[in-house]
Amino acid sequence: MHATIFQSRSWFFNCSTIWVLVTCVGLGGLTGCMSTAPTVESPGVIAVVDFQRILEETRAGKELKESFDSFVKDRQVLLELEQQEIQRMRNDLVNQGSVLSESARREREEKFQRRVRDYQVKEAALSRELQGKQQDLMTDFRSNVTEVVARLAQDREFVIVVERGQGSSTLYHRPQLDISDDIIKEMDQDE
Repeated sequence: MHATIFQSRSWFFNCSTIWVLVTCVGLGGLTGCMSTAPTVESPGVIAVVDFQRILEETRAGKELKESFDSFVKDRQVLLELEQQEIQRMRNDLVNQGSVLSESARREREEKFQRRVRDYQVKEAALSRELQGKQQDLMTDFRSNVTEVVARLAQDREFVIVVERGQGSSTLYHRPQLDISDDIIKEMDQDE
């Protein structure tokens, strides 16, 4: 029985020795690979872009915002006119409700309720239209930014460019990695 335990330990030690050797060789290989690969500390490996800042500071971004604001303002005027008409109908109903016959009052209330429902439908449609317009404008703008980022990344041999800002997964970056100024200049020169 003693020999069996010894043989088991011997087998265990041999396996442990092999495991240590394999691990050392593997780590040595990885260390060798990692030492030749670029690191985050190497310039030109990674860059960060603040999309919101590019949107706010480029001429194209400012034009996009003005275009969207104008689009929204035009649609809001139509809704405001509709709101005023609904308010006028409500006031008439309140002021004249007591002097109208039951059937006339009921008819005006139904007309008022239809107008309110129509307004709500228009408001929902407008909201969808605004979201669609904003998405279309942003898709085009983002596409332009992506082209400029790709061109700059290839010129400077960046391995990856990540977005920072609200909603992005970038929690921290060194300020010198931010190439937003360069993207802004490049986009403004392209126009």
